[in-house]
Amino acid sequence: MAPRPVSAQGGRPPYPTETMVRILVVKRLYNLSDEQMEYQLLDRMSYKRFCGLANATNVPDRTTVWTFENRIGEAGAKALFDGVSAQLLQKGFIARGGQIIDATLVPAPKQHNRRGEKELIEQGAMPASWRPAKRRQKDLDATWTKKHGKSHFGYKLSINADKKYKIIRRLETDTASTHDSQHFDNVFDTRNTSRDVYADRGYPSEQREAWLKENGFRNRIQRKGKRNKPLSECQQRRNKRIAKTRARVEHVFGAIEQMGGKLLRTIGQERANFAMTMMAACYNLKRLVYFRKAGIEAF
Repeated sequence: MAPRPVSAQGGRPPYPTETMVRILVVKRLYNLSDEQMEYQLLDRMSYKRFCGLANATNVPDRTTVWTFENRIGEAGAKALFDGVSAQLLQKGFIARGGQIIDATLVPAPKQHNRRGEKELIEQGAMPASWRPAKRRQKDLDATWTKKHGKSHFGYKLSINADKKYKIIRRLETDTASTHDSQHFDNVFDTRNTSRDVYADRGYPSEQREAWLKENGFRNRIQRKGKRNKPLSECQQRRNKRIAKTRARVEHVFGAIEQMGGKLLRTIGQERANFAMTMMAACYNLKRLVYFRKAGIEAF
């Protein structure tokens, strides 16, 4: 439950927590802004029925949606993710076939700052020329990184998905500049029924390989060539075999991209963490609905 703080000034009764949670799910499934969510609740009867507002005279406005989202925060999003995971486990969809670890960049609105402003921000200071309204629109937490020769600004979502059902089992959120391999330990899942561990060329290390071997896991992490020491033909064939399975995690990211895109509509890491956790929760919810519609049963 997420009760609204008691106000001495009174006010209209709060909407049920379930209704507000359903609104956040719809909002994330289609990557809607608070204003768009309010409009769709007024415009679409299907949205109102799903949110339990079919017979309601009024619907939550954008401020109500924004306030509820901030009140439950990242802890609330994690509770929703855990709740969906619990439902999947109750249906028998446990982690099977091995685990696949990977990360994706989640873009945020790019910041256009002058060189002097950037230097102040890097030092943890705020440019004196920025007015309060401008400061509220500046994301000082998101970072830049390069991937395949292109620059990206925003955050990073690392996940662990099982090979069989492609369900997100664990996740970690961070800024874009954090290297993928730093999240490996945090998203590692010991509950998978298979000992196979898949990952791309951003994750190998001698310490990691030794730990996997010592703990009885099968290393399916792709090899990475070094300067003046390219991969052998045998290693290249191994990478190719692993890639066929590891690519299943890209289906997860592709499905999230289809949920209205990954672009964040928030400012700051705290709200970005909330949004990315909701992405994972709503993706898993869609997988559960897919399994039920397709008549797929866990075995």
